[in-house]
Amino acid sequence: MVTRLLYLTRHAEQDLSEPSGPDAGEPDTGLSERGRRQATLLGERLRARRFAAVHHGPLRRAAQTAELVAKSLSDVPVYETELAGDHLPHDTDPAGLPPAYAEFLTQFSAAERVDGPRVTADAVRRFAGPVAEGPAGGEPVRELVVTHSFLIAWLVRHALDAPERRWLGLNSHNAGLTVIRYSAAGPPSLIAVNDVAHLPPELRGTGLPPDYLV
Repeated sequence: MVTRLLYLTRHAEQDLSEPSGPDAGEPDTGLSERGRRQATLLGERLRARRFAAVHHGPLRRAAQTAELVAKSLSDVPVYETELAGDHLPHDTDPAGLPPAYAEFLTQFSAAERVDGPRVTADAVRRFAGPVAEGPAGGEPVRELVVTHSFLIAWLVRHALDAPERRWLGLNSHNAGLTVIRYSAAGPPSLIAVNDVAHLPPELRGTGLPPDYLV
């Protein structure tokens, strides 16, 4: 088995300037100008690494982030996959949770509480482990997944073997970088979590809850 280095990033800042009706939900818009800068800088951060693939979810903000990042990478294939979509990762029991978290969980439908965990389990099987074959010379396989905050939170929780409800409260910056190492030699290792060293201060902290101090 060959070591996998799984690079995870939340999509860059979404353009929410387009109006939407009261029942439209969050629109599937692309990136803001600030988001495009974030994604470009993330690509420059990763330029020196060789990636086997870039995967992204189907929503426009994820697809555009992946496109901008891939421009800085060398001959990397880019794939759209529902596995990197914006899904509820776990049907978490709200009993005993802080009121804000319990209220947050009430917004998901019965179908989302079934379908989201199913897709997330498929994503774990696909990405969270070493790979059977890799490049010559023993170099690890690097894959980048451009996704949403929920999946990143779940994969961090999974890597730490933390209680299932601990995906709650793990919020990712737009274009923040998380790296998990999967090896047959031992449990997963967190190499980086929510790293935004590639972003100047004015581009950091977007996408986080308003009461976060960054």
